[in-house]
Amino acid sequence: MQLNFNSSIEATDQERRIIAGKIVPFGEIGNTSVGKVVFEQGSINYQTNGRIKLLLEHSATDPLGFAQNISEDTRGLYATFKVSATSKGTDALIEASENLRDGLSVGVTVDASEERGGVLYVQSAQLREVSLVQAAAFKSAAVESVAASEVEPEPVEETEQTQPTESEASVDNATPAPEVEAAQPVEASRPTVTAPAYTAPRSPITTPADYLFHKVKATLDPGSESATWVRAADDSTTNNAGLIPTPQLTTLFNGKSNSFRASIEAINTAALPQMGMSLQIPRIKTVPTVADTNEYAGPSETGMEVEFVTATVNKYAGQNTVSVELFDRSDPVFLNVLVQQMADAYALATNNFVNGELITAATLDGTTVATYPTASELLGIVSRGAASVYSNSKRFARNMIASSGQWSNIMTLNDGGRPIYTAQQPQNAGGAVTVSSLRGNVAGLDLYVDYANAGDGDGTLLIVNPDCFTWYESPQLRLTTNVVSNGSIEIMYYGYGALANLASGGAFKNNKA
Repeated sequence: MQLNFNSSIEATDQERRIIAGKIVPFGEIGNTSVGKVVFEQGSINYQTNGRIKLLLEHSATDPLGFAQNISEDTRGLYATFKVSATSKGTDALIEASENLRDGLSVGVTVDASEERGGVLYVQSAQLREVSLVQAAAFKSAAVESVAASEVEPEPVEETEQTQPTESEASVDNATPAPEVEAAQPVEASRPTVTAPAYTAPRSPITTPADYLFHKVKATLDPGSESATWVRAADDSTTNNAGLIPTPQLTTLFNGKSNSFRASIEAINTAALPQMGMSLQIPRIKTVPTVADTNEYAGPSETGMEVEFVTATVNKYAGQNTVSVELFDRSDPVFLNVLVQQMADAYALATNNFVNGELITAATLDGTTVATYPTASELLGIVSRGAASVYSNSKRFARNMIASSGQWSNIMTLNDGGRPIYTAQQPQNAGGAVTVSSLRGNVAGLDLYVDYANAGDGDGTLLIVNPDCFTWYESPQLRLTTNVVSNGSIEIMYYGYGALANLASGGAFKNNKA
C-alpha cells in the first residue's frame, strides 16, 4: 500500500536554497490518499545515507532536490532539503516563501498497519519520497519562519544603577531602556537575473556626405580614424564574396505537371474491386414493351434482356531510381516532392487514357467545321450533341470536355466586341468561362478543360453524359526495393484502373473538315 501524507513547511532559505519542515507528525489523524491515517512513533523507516528526493506534487518527472538531513523525535519526522539551482527549483522556493505552496507530503510504502475505528494506524512503512504540495493536512503544522528573511532584534545595553547612601534620597535616575518591538518577518525577495548588455562602436558614416567627408580626411591622413571608417565602408559583397552564403530554399515550384484530370472528373468514378484483371457491369439489352390492346386481345410481350459490359483492368506504373546517398543524406522534403511528382505523372497517364477512350467511343458530328468554331457554330455543336446523347442513352448530356485550344477560342467569342462567355456581369449569358479556371459553363454544359488535347481536331470538343462512363480505380501504391549490387533504391509508384462504356452513343464529338 502506498500513501501520500501532508504537513507544512517550517522554513525556507532562498539564498542557501533550503526547505525544511516536519514531514510526518506522530499520533495525529491526517487525510491521505487512502483515508484517515495515524503514523505511530517510529513507524517510518528511512535511509540515513540515502538520497530521498524532493518532488513537486508527487510527480516523478518534476524533481526539485534531495534531503540533506532527516531527524526524528517524539512529535514527528523532520527533514531539510537542498533545492537544485533550476528554474523549477527557484519557482518552488518563491512559492514556499510566499505560502503559495507551503505543504510537505510524504510518499510511503506501508509494510504493517492496523485499522481501529475507521482509522488506519501505520506501524511500519518505508519512506520513498517527499513532495512540495499546495496545502498541508494539519492546521497545527503552520509555517513558523522563513529562514532567509528573519531579522534579529538589536541588543539592548543595560544601565548600571548605583545604590543610594543614607544621606541621599533614593532617586532612580536610570533612563529606562526603550521597548524593543519584535522584528516583523520580511518577505524573501525574488531572485533577480540581470541580462548583460553590450554596445558596439557606431560608424559615423551614415549619409553620402559623411562618407565624402571621411574619404577626404582619409586621403589626407591615411593613419587617421577616418581611414578606418572608410575602409570598413568600402567592404562589400564583391570583395567578400566567399563570406556570403547562398541558401537553398525548400519551397519548390513545379511548372511541368499537376494532378488535374479533366476527362476523369467529367465522368463517374468508383472504387475498383480488389480482385481480378477485368470486371463486368450489367446493363439492360432489351426492355419490355407495352402496346394498345383491344378487349379480349392478348397483351404485348417482349422479354427483358440483361447483358454484361466487360471492362479491362490496366496497370499504370512509374519508377524512379535514387542512390542510397541521396536517400539517406537529402532533406526529408525530397521524398515528399518525389512522391508528389510520381503522383502527377500517374494522373497524367490515366487521364490521357480516359480521354482517348472517350474520343473513340463518341459519336462523330455529321456537320463539319473548318477550324475553331464561331459562336453560332459552337451552339450548333452543343445542340446537336445534346440531342444525340439523349437519343442514344435516354439521359441528358451535362458536361463538355474541351482542349486547351478550344478553351482559348471560346474565351474570344463575342457579339459585336462584347464577350459572350467572359463578361463580368452579363445579361442573358450564354455561360461563364474565365482565364483563371479550367472549369466553367458553356451553353448550359459544365466545362472541363483537358490539356490532353491542344488543337481543334476531331474530339477536341466532347459532349458527355457522365452516367454512360465509369472509371474504376484502385488506391495508388508505392513499392521500394534496395539494389545491393549498385547501392541504389528503386521506387515504383503504381495503381490499377478500368474504364467501362455503359452506353453506346453516350458521348458526342466535333468533326473538323
